[in-house]
Order: sequence, then C-alpha cells, then structure tokens
Amino acid sequence: MDFTPTEEQEAARELAARIFTDLATHERLRAAGTATDAELWKALCAAGLPGAVEETGLLGLVLLLEEHGRVTAQVPFAASCVYGVLGVARHGTDEQRARLLPGLRDGTTVVTGAFPAPRAVSSRDGRLSGTVDWVPWLRDATHVLVPDDSHALWLVRTEDAARVDPVELTAPWSAGRLVLDGTAGERLGTADAYADVLTAARIAFAGLQAGVCAGSLARAVAYTSVREQFGRPLSTHQAVQLRAADAHMDTEAIRVTAYEAAWRFDEALDATGAGVTAAWWASEAGKRVVHAGQHLHGGMGADLDHPVHRHFLWGRQLDAYLGCGTELLAELGDLLAEGAPS
Repeated sequence: MDFTPTEEQEAARELAARIFTDLATHERLRAAGTATDAELWKALCAAGLPGAVEETGLLGLVLLLEEHGRVTAQVPFAASCVYGVLGVARHGTDEQRARLLPGLRDGTTVVTGAFPAPRAVSSRDGRLSGTVDWVPWLRDATHVLVPDDSHALWLVRTEDAARVDPVELTAPWSAGRLVLDGTAGERLGTADAYADVLTAARIAFAGLQAGVCAGSLARAVAYTSVREQFGRPLSTHQAVQLRAADAHMDTEAIRVTAYEAAWRFDEALDATGAGVTAAWWASEAGKRVVHAGQHLHGGMGADLDHPVHRHFLWGRQLDAYLGCGTELLAELGDLLAEGAPS
C-alpha cells in the first residue's frame, strides 16, 4: 500500500488548507454561532473542491477533511461529499449522476445522510414514513440520503419532508429532526449500496476527526510553549510532554488507519473491517486527544469561548457519530469471527 498523495490530491489539500485557514478564523466561527458559514461554503465550491473528490477519491477526501477538522469549519463539506458526491457517483444511475452531480459540485445541491440506518423509517412503494431524531447539517441540505429499515437507500428532498425541526448537538452541525410521513423518495443504488456508503462515511469522518485532534494538539503545544509556571514554560515539564506525546501518537493512529481504509476503498479492496477500525480509533483515541488538549490549557480550557473548546465539542460529537467505541469493537469482533479478509 502507498499513502503518498498524488499531485492532484496534494494540490487540492493545499488549496483547501489556504481557504480554511483564511476564512475559518476564531472570530468568524464565534460570529456564526451554530449556523453554517455561507461565505466559506461558497469559496470552497467556487474553488471546485467538492467536485475534485470525484477525481481524488476517498483518500483525497480524507486529506481535505483533515484540513477541515483542523479549524473546525462550520460547513457541510464532509456530509455533502461523502453522502452526495461519492454516493451519487458510485451508486447513481447515469440519469441521476447527470442531474445531481453538477449541483453537488457547485454547492447548490447539498446532501446529508440519516446514518446509521434508523430502524423507525419504513418504505412502501417509494414512500417513506418515520422519524430520525437528528441528522447532521439537515438545515443546510436540499436532499437527505435515508436508509430504510431494510437498508435500501432513498434520496429525499428536504422540502418534501413532513417536518424538519432544528436540533442543537454537542458540535454546531446545523442538525435537524427529520419527520417523514408518506414522503416520496428516489431509490439510490442496489442492495449493497448502504454498506458501501456507511463504510465510506466512517472513513471520511475518521479523517475529519484526525484533523480535529491535530488542531487541538497544535493549540495545546502553542499554549504550553508560552505559558510559564515556576519560571519556565509549561512545555518543559515532563508530565506535559508525556501527555502531549500520547495525544500525538493517538492522532497519528487515527490518521494512518483512516488512510489505510481509504486506500483500500479506492483500490476496490474489501474495506469494511478497515473502516470499522478507523472509526474505532476516531472514537476512542479521538476523545482522549481532545480531553488532553483541553487539560493542557489548564484554566483556559474551561473557557467556553476559547478555540480549543470547539475542538473538544467536535471531538466528542465525532466520538459518537456512526457508532461509538464499544459498538464498533463489537462489530469488528463479529467481522473477525466471520473471517472478513480486511
């Protein structure tokens, strides 16, 4: 396996890093509150980054999401790329791709996903009924990808839903409660589409968690290098160094497992087990890292307005999204018992 980015992937990552760094500043994030930054989303789409994912693959998306997570930018980039761009490109018909992908590339169409599969949603003759308690970025979405209770995938226009109620999560993800009552849905893909999209989503959001953790650790390193205690910087104390070193190793574990899983996915190898492994590291190691980042800030870490607190909130939200550590470990155990090759 080779995780070295291609020229196209590296160019896309560098462009994303510049846009996120320039626009996702602490001041702008504070002003946005829990809403999405429309100007940042427009800039990302004008630069062609959502569309670039079709060429750079899931590994390319993971690289972009690292930059996204590093600054905790409030845009539906992760959801629309994995549930929309990749989902439609991989599982849509020729007609669906021709109709939906142009809007997904320029940001006028935003897709999110009601994942993992909600047991409460049923379908009959192409119409869906049931309630999904929370869907990330639903308030920004034009469409939502909904699995029914038999894991068939349906693309539903949010304007056709019976109701979309705003929901506030731990992280400011513009979430909503989705209520369907005989709502028309458009079938996407065949019977194996759900497992494929779930695996891609777990890998993508593990990449996002790697960025969140890297950003949290970078802030902790910068802070402890200038904050003095007993006449010398906090970073010179062995206990601080060890805590930061553990957080660094955890961050690298999240990153490398996400890279491996994304590489397997792009190479059309079985990536199910690798995706669960990446998600487990994102959950278990991710919460350790963001707790360490807040702890290393001392009293400043308790300030709800401090940038590191946003990383903490994102890390805890990602810890529980698409399966928490114990659930994922049980799922991985089942795969190993079945002899899954990955």
